[in-house]
Amino acid sequence: MNKLELIDTLRNEGRISKKEAATIIDLFFDKISTALAEDDRVEIRGLCSFFVKEYKSYQGRNPRTGEKVQVAPKKLPFFKCGMELRNRVDY
Repeated sequence: MNKLELIDTLRNEGRISKKEAATIIDLFFDKISTALAEDDRVEIRGLCSFFVKEYKSYQGRNPRTGEKVQVAPKKLPFFKCGMELRNRVDY
């Protein structure tokens, strides 16, 4: 399911306009993104949680040339599946 399909589902089941459904979905994703950018954890009980992992700088290697390169520290978003979702998928 992509974003447009999610908007259509919300519109049909919630009996709201497509514009209102799009606004709700955009607001939902925007708030999750903003929270992660501020290093907050987002938890939706039973469904999932989103959090940011920090990686320190390390010595890497260019696979093409074999040359050693310094990889800068970085932060990456992660998704962790909740127990209820896991059980639903693995019925």
